[in-house]
Amino acid sequence: MEKIRVLVAVRLAASVRYRENLNTEPRFQLQFVNNIEAVHTTLADKTQATDVLVVDNQLGDVYTLVKDLRQIYHRLLIVEVDEEADFSLPGQADDISNEPFKDDELIKKIKRLVEDRRLQTLSADALPPVRIFAKALMRAKGGPAKTQAAVTAIHEIGYDYVAFFKVTPTDPPMVSVAAQAGPNSVTSIAPPRLDYEKSIIGRVAQNGESCIVGPQDDPNHPFISRGRFGAGACVAVGTNIRFGVIFACRDVPGSITHEQLLMLELICAQLASALARESHN
Repeated sequence: MEKIRVLVAVRLAASVRYRENLNTEPRFQLQFVNNIEAVHTTLADKTQATDVLVVDNQLGDVYTLVKDLRQIYHRLLIVEVDEEADFSLPGQADDISNEPFKDDELIKKIKRLVEDRRLQTLSADALPPVRIFAKALMRAKGGPAKTQAAVTAIHEIGYDYVAFFKVTPTDPPMVSVAAQAGPNSVTSIAPPRLDYEKSIIGRVAQNGESCIVGPQDDPNHPFISRGRFGAGACVAVGTNIRFGVIFACRDVPGSITHEQLLMLELICAQLASALARESHN
């Protein structure tokens, strides 16, 4: 799970409240500063990188700070916290949080901004396969055909085995294979269902966070944990409505990169959109 490096600029008296809230997100790597000068010093330090700056309006002249940072750090994501306002426009910041600790609003805004940025930075090399998939998705009629089109497209861009696990809202929920692509020797022995609570497929179905797994990881898929494949990627299909999870494998350990995971996320986002439209027809 890739860390999100968050610099939190708040008054010393507010640090504990921010730390307790943001520490609940395991992906965050937090660093705290308590004045505007320290923000500039920390961001200028070339030995460390910052993905997101969270700055509380109570710190001082935040308007000037954000304006200055925009001229220097073009890729820095900035979330401004203004608890005194009922509603605010982001302005120079990327987003505003008026109720940072209600329903994990601040955590959700940080994660959304990072995920949006990740998709924006997907390399041009990844886009042609995605465009080809989009055309195949349009031609496929019906939900099952569209999920098979997605699985086939992922298999064709260099994965040795791909499956789509459908989420069934039973009690407890069930994840079962609804589409596969790969050699018959593998698809014929693939487990048709996995434990929702104990498998990597179930975990991604629950939290929606994409991941890459190797043989040493837990939870896992039997194909990876037992050495049939060296690397696997899991990506949720759908956000508000979870249609299922794409699981893609490669033979060689460590052969799935972060950029390739981004491309899978882009394909899964298109699939989720297509399945959502199907459900409303």
